[in-house]
Amino acid sequence: MQKLSPFVFGNLVNLQSFTNRENELKRLKNNLISGINTIIISPRRWGKSSLVEKTIMDINITDPDYKTVKIDLFSVNSEQEFLEKFAREVIKASSAKWEEWLKESKDIFKKLIPKFSIGIQPDSDFSISFDWEELKKYSDEILNLPEILATKKQVKFIICIDEFQNLAHFPNFEAVEKNMRAVWQKQKNVVYCLYGSKRDMMTNIFDNSSKPFYRFGDLLLLSKIKKEKWESFIVENFEKTNRRISQTFAGRITDLMKCHSWYVQQFSYYVWSETQNEVTDSIFCDALERLVQSNVPLFQNKIEEFSTGQINLLKAIAKNEKQLSSKETLKRYHLGTSAGVNKNKNTLLQKDIISEERGIIEFLDPVFELWFRKLYFDEDYLKH
Repeated sequence: MQKLSPFVFGNLVNLQSFTNRENELKRLKNNLISGINTIIISPRRWGKSSLVEKTIMDINITDPDYKTVKIDLFSVNSEQEFLEKFAREVIKASSAKWEEWLKESKDIFKKLIPKFSIGIQPDSDFSISFDWEELKKYSDEILNLPEILATKKQVKFIICIDEFQNLAHFPNFEAVEKNMRAVWQKQKNVVYCLYGSKRDMMTNIFDNSSKPFYRFGDLLLLSKIKKEKWESFIVENFEKTNRRISQTFAGRITDLMKCHSWYVQQFSYYVWSETQNEVTDSIFCDALERLVQSNVPLFQNKIEEFSTGQINLLKAIAKNEKQLSSKETLKRYHLGTSAGVNKNKNTLLQKDIISEERGIIEFLDPVFELWFRKLYFDEDYLKH
C-alpha cells in the first residue's frame, strides 16, 4: 500500500506538513485573541493561507468562544459579490445549524431583505442575496454583521480575508474602503486578518498615510522559511516514511527552489515518490526534470503574454545584470531606452514575475527561472 506523502502542495498544508512558522504563528495567534487586526503580505505560495489556517485551527481548539470566518476574494469581481459572500460566511460561522442561519437572518437585518437559496447540502449549497439598489444604501448592515451577531451570542469573531487587495479593482473602491474602515474600527468583538499577495497594492492600502486603512493593524511581511529549517524538515519526513535522503540532497532541493515553500514541498514530493530506499543522483535529476516539465504548459502560456522588451529584460535579470539602464546593458540585451526598462520592469512586478527588494531584482518563481534559463541560454537545470 502506497504511503501517504509527508510533503503537501496545492492544498493547505496539514499539521504534519506545517513547518517552521513558530514565530509568525505565535505572533498572529496572540494578535487575534488580543483583538489586534493583522495584515499579512507575501507572494503567492509562500504559505500565508497555511499559516492562517493553522492559527485558526489552534484558536478553535483552545478558545471555543471565537467564531472564525475565512473568505477568499480571488474570484470576487464586484462589491455586491463581496458583501453577499461576507454575509453568507459570517452567518454560516455563527451556528452549525442551517435552520438557525435562516432565523438569525430574519432577526438581524433591519433594512435589508435577504433572499436565501438552500440546496440538498446546506453547508455547501447555502447562499444569500440582496437587491443591489438596497444593498448600496445599507451596506453598513452587512459590514457590521459580525459585531451584531457577536454581541447577540456573546462570542467574538475572527474574520480572515484572503487576496484582500482584489477589492482595489472595484470601480468605487475609494468609497468602499472608507466605509469599511469607518464601520470596522468601531467594532469591539471582531478582529480582522487581512492578507494578500500583491505587495505594492497591499502596501498602498495599509501603509499609505493618505488611505483609510492606514495603521489598521499589525503589518506582517512574511519571509521565506530558512534553508536549515527546510533541510531538517525534508530529512525528518523521509525518515518518518522509512526512506533516506542525505543532508546534501536536501540542501540542493532548498537551494534550487530558493526556499520557496510550494516548490520545496513539490520537489521533495517528486524525489520522495521515486525513492524506495535512498535518494540517488539519478532519482534527484529525474525528479527535477519531472518538476520542470509538470509546469511547462503554464510557463509557455505565461511567456506568450510577454513583449520582446519584457523577455529581453528577463534575460538581463537572469544573467544577474545590476545596472539595467546602463548603456552596455541596454545595448547587449536590446532593451531600448531607460524609460522602456522601467516600464517593462513595473509590468513584470505587477504580474508577479519578478520581485525587487533593496535594489535586488530576481525571479519570483524559481522553477520558471530554471526553465527560462534553459530555453534562452541552454543552461543545465543543475548549473544554477
